[in-house]
Amino acid sequence: MTGVVETAIRSVVSKGVTALATFNRGRMSAPDGPHPFLTGIHAPMTKEMTIEDLAVTGSIPPALDGRYLRIGPNPIAADPRSYHWFLGDGMVHGLRIERGRARWYRNRWVRSTRITAALGEPPAPGPRHGDFDTVNTNVMGFAGKTWALVEAGSTPVLLDDMLGTLAYDDFGGTLRGTFSAHPHLDPLTGEMHAIAYNPRDPTAIHHVVVTADGRVRREEPVRVSHGPMMHDCGITARFAVILDLPVTLSMGALIAGHTFPFRWNPSHPARVGLLPREGAGSEVMWCEVDPCYVFHVANAYDTGDGGVILDVVAYDTMFAGNMDGTDSPRGAFERWTIDPIERGVRRDVIDRHPQDFPRIDERRSSRPYRYAYAMMLPETADPAFIGASSLFKHDLQAGVRKVHSFETHRYPGEFVFIPAHAEAAEDEGWLIGLVLNLIEQTTDLVIIDARDFEGAPVASIHIPHRVPPGFHGNWLPR
Repeated sequence: MTGVVETAIRSVVSKGVTALATFNRGRMSAPDGPHPFLTGIHAPMTKEMTIEDLAVTGSIPPALDGRYLRIGPNPIAADPRSYHWFLGDGMVHGLRIERGRARWYRNRWVRSTRITAALGEPPAPGPRHGDFDTVNTNVMGFAGKTWALVEAGSTPVLLDDMLGTLAYDDFGGTLRGTFSAHPHLDPLTGEMHAIAYNPRDPTAIHHVVVTADGRVRREEPVRVSHGPMMHDCGITARFAVILDLPVTLSMGALIAGHTFPFRWNPSHPARVGLLPREGAGSEVMWCEVDPCYVFHVANAYDTGDGGVILDVVAYDTMFAGNMDGTDSPRGAFERWTIDPIERGVRRDVIDRHPQDFPRIDERRSSRPYRYAYAMMLPETADPAFIGASSLFKHDLQAGVRKVHSFETHRYPGEFVFIPAHAEAAEDEGWLIGLVLNLIEQTTDLVIIDARDFEGAPVASIHIPHRVPPGFHGNWLPR
């Protein structure tokens, strides 16, 4: 009965807060000068395109047969007074590679309620979780299907092979709550693990497990406070690793009309939780860590003495001043050693140079690994979150960092690793990702030999327009 009463109260409060926030949003002032996430390098594309038989420099490896997909925000009609990059309408960009050729490039908006209304189309079918159904953060293949993902709100979206929106899909009716933009695949079981949060319920998060055939078998609640924003998580053979860090829901920011209402909260204790993968939420072992914020986890794995290694990009603060976080220090690549006996975390810096979007050979997920790849960031904060013109390869065994440099006016996004074949060694394969040419206003899909990381790309596929910076993507083999 108590849960029913709490839900009713929260619903009434939510409606009142939403109304006040909407009113205050309409009174917000426009930014001084151009909005950094609506102009320049971030200026949205205004139409959907299909381009066939793209030009290629170099030779695409014949073993590559599939689609590279990348998603990000591309608002169709943003209000610069309240627009936040994290909340822009989702657009998926994709390239089909087959037999050494780039068959096509396509970009398609994810058909949210807002997008279908703007395009004059009927709403996409399928269940929503709440009123906000923008999906813009990750796109991946799982259970033989293509999924667009977001955290803290909408259900996932199913896409067809040509990037069209099929439906909003709660894993066939098996997902009761929200999902995550950063699920982690267990290469041994084929299951997908996620830590999901819901701003409408700041008192709980959930460990969600989806079976290899696309059905949710576990949504275990874990009690929290203040509504922490949990963008990513980790998994090991024994644990789901929870990052409960001091960026939390701010009622003041929400009431003031900000569309992204999460802020740095120094009163929220920073901690890492080790939840046994089949355990109850009450069994989490909470371990204190120095205050910081983590968007992205490279990998996690168990140690022989009962602890856990967690490799992350850590920021000293986030969203502590400006609403977009651009006043925050740049992230450093760190190794966290989590001790469940002492209930503490030791932080060791692997590389202090600013970087983010770490990726690994996903076959090594939840197990010891050697190589990590990351997108270099500039030494000083940029108002538009523009990256630097290089990528990093970290050899964690040798303690060596290699750099792949592009020209100063070319900006890479997140690169993903593709093994050369099923039995390939950990760095035997290719790195693939989009590189934006700010002078020519064009984009290349660049393919790099991971073992010749500092050498010239083996191939560049030319897209004759600028693809705005986005978030995450993946390679989906045929």
